[in-house]
Amino acid sequence: MIEFLLVGTGGALGAIFRHVAGKIAYEGVFPLVTFFVNLVGCILIGFLAATAAKKGVSSNLLLLFKTGFLGGFTTFSTFSLEAVVLFQGKHYLECGAYVLLSAIFCILGVILGQYLSLLIFKD
Repeated sequence: MIEFLLVGTGGALGAIFRHVAGKIAYEGVFPLVTFFVNLVGCILIGFLAATAAKKGVSSNLLLLFKTGFLGGFTTFSTFSLEAVVLFQGKHYLECGAYVLLSAIFCILGVILGQYLSLLIFKD
C-alpha cells in the first residue's frame, strides 16, 4: 500500500510542477516549455538512476521521485500531441526540429545526469 501512496504523492507533485511550468509565458510556435520540461526530467532521471546504481537508493525513494514525480512531471504524451499538431498545422520545419531536438537532447540529458552523479558522488 505504501508503494501506491509514494507513487501517487510523487505523481501529484510532478503534475503540479508541470502545470506551473506550463504557465510560463511563451509566444512562439515551437513547444519550448515542453521541450525544457522533458530535458530537465531526463537529466533528473539519469542522475537518479546513476546515483541509485552507485550509492544505493531506497526503492521507496525511487518510487517517489523516479516513478511518481518524474512520471507526473515529464510530458512525453504532450510532446507527441504537440508534434502531431505542428505537423497537422503544416509547421513541418518546427515539427521536425522539435522531434529531432527532443530525442537528441533528452538522451544527452540522461547522460549528463549520470555524469553529474559521478562528479558529485566520487569514490
